Amino acid sequence: MDFKKGDIVIYPQHGACKVIDPKKKQDPFGTGKKEDYLILETIINEMTLRVPVAKLDEVGVRPPVSPDELEDLVAVLSKADPRVPSNWSRRFKNHQEKLKSGDVYQVAEVVRNLAARNRDASLSAAERTMYERARTNLISEIQPALKVTKEEAEEFLNAALEKGVLKPVKAAKKKVEAEPKPADDEAEDDI
Repeated sequence: MDFKKGDIVIYPQHGACKVIDPKKKQDPFGTGKKEDYLILETIINEMTLRVPVAKLDEVGVRPPVSPDELEDLVAVLSKADPRVPSNWSRRFKNHQEKLKSGDVYQVAEVVRNLAARNRDASLSAAERTMYERARTNLISEIQPALKVTKEEAEEFLNAALEKGVLKPVKAAKKKVEAEPKPADDEAEDDI
């Protein structure tokens, strides 16, 4: 992949990044052998990353999703509750592997799964950190696809989650109210 200065790319561990220099010759280890590096600045924390051009695919650096792909992303985020391992260590490892993959749909699955788990029970400190990082990375990917602010990208993410795993409280209350309640007379007849 050829990237140009100013392009937005996705680095799996850090989310969206801006290309500062697409091919800078460097010898960071003082070996006397210079190689081409892609110099990136993370959008979220403004941290500088140097990625060997020869390892871009291995690391998972890729272009962000297109606006057309966002529909598929919303479909993943709004799916009904998936089956996730109940064992904490298996679940955590599974989520870590998905985040490391750099695949936006797998990151979306982690966000969806942890959002659903957070809805039903509180997350452990490690899962909460993972959830926040995954959300932040996903927001940083949605932002350039929609060409919106960080806040608008976060609203987009929340709306997608509300379509499935995080139904608004009003909808849940209406469902409960719509269910028929046993009449008080029936309870007295049994006595």
